[in-house]
Amino acid sequence: MSTTPEHPEARLLVPSLMFIALVVAAVASLGTPLITSVATTFHVSLDSAQWTLTIALLSGAVATPVLGRLGAGPHRRATILATLAVVVAGSALTVLPLPFAWLLAGRAAQGVGLGLTALMMGVARDHLPEGRSAATIALISVVSIIGAGVGYPLAGLLAEFGGVRAAYGLGLLVTAIAFLAAWRSMPVAPGGRSAHVDIAGALVLAGGLFLVLFLASERSLWGHHLAVAVVLATVAVLLLCIWTASELRSKTPLVDVRAVRHPIVAGANVAMFVGGIGMYVLLTLITRYAQTPHSAGYGFGLTTFVAGLVLVPFSVLGFVAGKLTPRVRERIDAPLLLAGSAVVVGGGFVLFAAARSNLAELFVAMGVLGFGVGSFSAAMPGVILAVTPKSETSSAMSFNYVVRSVGYSLGSAIGGLVLAAGTDTGHLFPNDGAYTTAALVGIAAMAITTVTSLALARQRSAVSTGSSR
Repeated sequence: MSTTPEHPEARLLVPSLMFIALVVAAVASLGTPLITSVATTFHVSLDSAQWTLTIALLSGAVATPVLGRLGAGPHRRATILATLAVVVAGSALTVLPLPFAWLLAGRAAQGVGLGLTALMMGVARDHLPEGRSAATIALISVVSIIGAGVGYPLAGLLAEFGGVRAAYGLGLLVTAIAFLAAWRSMPVAPGGRSAHVDIAGALVLAGGLFLVLFLASERSLWGHHLAVAVVLATVAVLLLCIWTASELRSKTPLVDVRAVRHPIVAGANVAMFVGGIGMYVLLTLITRYAQTPHSAGYGFGLTTFVAGLVLVPFSVLGFVAGKLTPRVRERIDAPLLLAGSAVVVGGGFVLFAAARSNLAELFVAMGVLGFGVGSFSAAMPGVILAVTPKSETSSAMSFNYVVRSVGYSLGSAIGGLVLAAGTDTGHLFPNDGAYTTAALVGIAAMAITTVTSLALARQRSAVSTGSSR
């Protein structure tokens, strides 16, 4: 087992891995609280401004498997630095006084950084002792989730006092610091590895994911042009099927689909997909509910910044859960932890559905959600990496993060569709019951995730029993 060499860069490695994962997640999430500000600043519609978030998710989903494959090769350090340089350049575009199209280009470049999370895990697994690497990987997974909770209130505060450019300026500052941290601390990959990127496969995957995220973000398309939406959904499925078939035939696949087909890995990805849908439903519901004015008959009329503070319990308890999970895993198998975490997230939905008449109840529900999401995110790498070769760490986890991104996008879309269906004609805001309905949808998603995780636990138990005979 390789260990971190004794030199100054070694002491910076773990903090740098955590910081980079946090920064790329927080910067990618900057689009969420700034949508309204972007619409007013650039004089575009809210649907157009929504693309400042969607395009970051799309570029991240496409870049993740590509970077995961490059990270499995000998040029991982160069890949990390080049990617962070792209993110810094994109951050500069969001700050400069350029037209809206340039802002979208900058947001796309920032989204590429989402692909670095899996590479951070690969570095930890290669260069830290086994016990420390497992805990570090769990925390990297957690901070990649709670980054949204960190970025949201800060972006809201800067947007209120300095405008949208000031909020994006925060992204430029922290990404530049992340680049310097990576330059100072990232080690080279172990020798004897090679990596080949399937460019054609990446393009097909990009097309399929673009249609999936487009359909998830353009909710009005399903209501006004159902036939077009169905055709685009069919094309998306075909492209993803073509990509899967080509990956199975390729000698140098973008993602090792055969490894992904392993029952445990496949089950973990299903749990991540369905769980991601449920988790993001509640995350978007609570912040939207908090900002709804009293005139709607519910809500608290909070500003963007104050509504962002509702995410503080999510981030704090998510981090606490991430620190505790590696210790709990010493006594409880990772799939059982996934199941328990899904139950906790479901509990957050129950709290929101049953009690949301005052702000304290929203804080409690968000704290429960954060603890469940943090535990779930920390346990997930242990499930996948237990059956994954060390050299394929980045690739295997990158696929899991693509699944998570798509699940989050669909969760956001499903929440929006439920609220839209509960909005009466002529009214701007949905009725209060629509939030209860959306919460019930989330409870159903987490119930499916719990059952899937329990099935994984039985599968792991059967494998362990068979190997001990």
